Amino acid sequence: MSFIDTQTGGDYQTVRRCIELISENWRDQPSLEELALAVGKSPTQLQKIFTRWAGLSPKAFLQAVTLDHARRLLAEDVPILDASYELGLSGPGRLHDLFVTHEAMSPGTYKAKGEGVEIHYGFHSSPFGQALVMATERGLAGMAFCDPGGERAALDDMKSRWPRAMYVEDHAMTAPLAERAFNPQRWRADDPLRVVMIGTDFEIRVWEGLLAIPVGHAMTYSNLAGKIGVANAPRAVGRAVGRNPVSFVVPCHRVIGKSGALTGYHWGLTRKRAMLGWEAGVREAG
Repeated sequence: MSFIDTQTGGDYQTVRRCIELISENWRDQPSLEELALAVGKSPTQLQKIFTRWAGLSPKAFLQAVTLDHARRLLAEDVPILDASYELGLSGPGRLHDLFVTHEAMSPGTYKAKGEGVEIHYGFHSSPFGQALVMATERGLAGMAFCDPGGERAALDDMKSRWPRAMYVEDHAMTAPLAERAFNPQRWRADDPLRVVMIGTDFEIRVWEGLLAIPVGHAMTYSNLAGKIGVANAPRAVGRAVGRNPVSFVVPCHRVIGKSGALTGYHWGLTRKRAMLGWEAGVREAG
């Protein structure tokens, strides 16, 4: 089974390295020329490759990362909490958000480990590498990410969540969902993306809390626990966040540690940084 061609894989590795360089060296404000030299591309090549994959230019991504750090400083003695992100330049009217409508499958379906459920899947290019998109006839049921060569492991990881389900490779069915998820112009309240959640009652409660965190904002685990009425259980909330099967769309990447650290992310911290930076760029362009 072939998921990705060599050229696409090479381009993603270029973008991934560029994101790492920006994230690690933002204080130096590296130029396009410096970044291009570091990744072995011409400035024109890097501009085209990065913009195609990430949806914004290296300069715009650098600006988004810089703005994110500026917000941290403006928060003074407060970690990166919700309020510090309100210091952005965009007014509420400019904020794009991913409008999602969701439903939960019955607890019995989860307990039966997906038995009787047919899940269609396909791999698609995204700003964050290859995206594994999974769906039932009722809507988007899973989203995962991987680097070139990691497609099989990502698929096996997702299958392990519902081992008794029937899996059908169906690129044509999942392609429209991928396009909706990664195209901010399609984030419309009058045409919401339908998501199907398959988990325990507590996990679904946590995932619903994630959907309430807007684009360009972040929340600590303890704040999220308080928001959903379980202030004394931040660790349990953290475990549920980590088990979120619909990455990006159900935005577990917007949850951070109490100190402001990004903490772990199932699909890699570089990807988490990329998502937060990309969303900051979307917010500022909105």
